[in-house]
Amino acid sequence: MRNFNEDNITQAVLSRLSGCKDDRTRAISEALVRHLHAFVKEIEPSEAEWARAIDFLTRTGQMCSDTRQEFILLSDTLGVSMLVDAINHRFAGRSTETTVLGPFYVEEAQDLPLGADISHDADGPPLLVRGTVRDQRGEPIAGALIETWHADDEGLYDVQCSTGRAALDMRARFRTDDNGRFWFRSIVPAAYPIPNDGPVGKMLDAQGRHPYRPAHVHFKLSAPGFETIVTHVFLDGDRYLDSDVVFGVKDALIERLGSVDDEPDTALLAYDFVLPDQHRQG
Repeated sequence: MRNFNEDNITQAVLSRLSGCKDDRTRAISEALVRHLHAFVKEIEPSEAEWARAIDFLTRTGQMCSDTRQEFILLSDTLGVSMLVDAINHRFAGRSTETTVLGPFYVEEAQDLPLGADISHDADGPPLLVRGTVRDQRGEPIAGALIETWHADDEGLYDVQCSTGRAALDMRARFRTDDNGRFWFRSIVPAAYPIPNDGPVGKMLDAQGRHPYRPAHVHFKLSAPGFETIVTHVFLDGDRYLDSDVVFGVKDALIERLGSVDDEPDTALLAYDFVLPDQHRQG
């Protein structure tokens, strides 16, 4: 087949996929071709615009490093990460809402005892975080793994700092006690802009959007026999709750800071999590 034009090129490309040996790869490839070609036909880019688009993707890749993932930022800010999250977490019953993982998760966080201070005496208003992890029937889950991380009071994560404290501050791993309870200390996180000195930041500026996320604490929770969930707890009253740049806010994940009875200068963030039963295949 020759003499391709805007009327026959899409079908020509699709026909080349007929020999794909994996059904899922073929389905994904066909959908990509159909939607990408439809996108190009709709916007009718000039050759200069298409060259700029390719340059944008090239610079996005070049911006990635061990401590920064520009493609995750791109996925997040276009709402794709939250769409993928919603598709993959259609949990039935009463379970904690999920949201995006974000680009600052670190697997090699420290295992600390309950009650530890994960801020390592960093500056900022003191915070006590406590709660429970239960199943959908309300029973406590003992030994559940809680991975937590958050920004400091200037809106920076440890991996963004150049002080050699990567993967140490404002992040840790805990296990719930026999009653499914957990607690730890830190500092109150601040709202912050996502890294906006790269191509994603320039995209947001061109779209007339701000780069800010509301203040929140990340949680990843897992236990044998239950689905793993990734979520945030957002601080009530934050000015960016209704314009989160990555579309991650849900009403059920917003919590107002309280106070600790015998520590008037310490804020309290209390939240109870519910893990859904593990989905059984077949």
